[in-house]
Amino acid sequence: MKNDDLLVSILKDQVVPALGCTEPMAVAYAVAKGKEIIEEEVKEVNISVDKNIFKNGKEVGIPGTDKKGIIVAAALSIIVGNSEYKLQVLKDLTNDDIEKALKLLNKNIIKLYLKEKVNELYIEVIVKGQHNTSKVVIKNSHLNIVLLEKNGKCISEKPTGKISKLGLRDRIREFNIKDFKDFVDKAEYDKIKFINEGIVMNKKIAEDSLSNSLGMGLGNLLYKDKESIDQYAKAITSSACEARMSGHPLPVMSSAGSGNHGLVAILPVASIGERLNIDNDKIIRSVALSHLVTIYIKSYTGALSPVCGCGVAAGVGASAGITYLLGGDIQQIYGAIKNMIAGISGMICDGAKLGCAYKLCVSVSSAIDAAKMALDNIYVPSNDGILDNSAEKSIQNLGKVSTDGMSCTDEVILNVMIDRCS
Repeated sequence: MKNDDLLVSILKDQVVPALGCTEPMAVAYAVAKGKEIIEEEVKEVNISVDKNIFKNGKEVGIPGTDKKGIIVAAALSIIVGNSEYKLQVLKDLTNDDIEKALKLLNKNIIKLYLKEKVNELYIEVIVKGQHNTSKVVIKNSHLNIVLLEKNGKCISEKPTGKISKLGLRDRIREFNIKDFKDFVDKAEYDKIKFINEGIVMNKKIAEDSLSNSLGMGLGNLLYKDKESIDQYAKAITSSACEARMSGHPLPVMSSAGSGNHGLVAILPVASIGERLNIDNDKIIRSVALSHLVTIYIKSYTGALSPVCGCGVAAGVGASAGITYLLGGDIQQIYGAIKNMIAGISGMICDGAKLGCAYKLCVSVSSAIDAAKMALDNIYVPSNDGILDNSAEKSIQNLGKVSTDGMSCTDEVILNVMIDRCS
């Protein structure tokens, strides 16, 4: 496969529509698969997830409802879930379906458990009917089903050793930042024009949020100063997040397995380009660069981590995309990436929730500042903290800190969240 074709394939694999928060939707996807396997009325569902899925699914709104959490998503999936829709598994949802799902919740047939001693994305769903039982296991990424069973017999299985973990997303490590810039410089427009779908999709949910004053009102507050390009970019991005975290029934285009990452990777770059009347071709190429850098970082930090990927992955991607959009050269793109890593690498992830809108606002603000610094040739020194001489090595250091260095952080965060509710 040509290098350009591989990068296009990675983008198409990692930049996909998602309806609702990706963690409960990934569980709903697994439930839909399990339901489809048994081909009868569901009597019981047992769900086991890793701490990150548990954390991110705990307080997030479910599209089309005023309810929150993984169990609600699972109940809806029993009623209407269609695995063919992947992360839009609940897109056929109606008001009647919600009523039926609420009745299921009252029957208490769905149980959620925390899977201990798992350090990777993990979802296990066991669906039981009157005569049949299914088992679905997802690992490493939200849609990566590694095991399907019916009545204890394997239907399909993927190997889960180290080699298999290097899937399409992780093949992005075969490239470097300059490769990404060269690609977006030269790629045929027809190969990357699909990137525009995400711009349109994510802007739509932002506009809905602003029009209907969804969420806590952060987007509308920032939008009061919409004549400022920076404030406009923050308003559009945070308002889209408010809608999504509230359960607004519109899809977003995700990036590297996260809808909120997709909002940060796309909206600030596109909105700045729009306000500056930059050619749409250049905007699309800039957003493509933002996605590629985001995916590259996530290949080192992991699909879910103790740090906020909207800042340390998508925010860094956005800084690269904004720098490129505004005419920055490769050295300035390197500089923007390292500026971001120097400034925002300590933001923790304490679950998906309405408050994420403010984290996205902070991430966009930092991405714009990092890009402006780089465009003025202002760079945080390479011997500062976890930075290194190259942007790539700085990203790898960020990954090491986010995984090895914070191995206990998720457990502590989750314990705090659970204790607060007990």
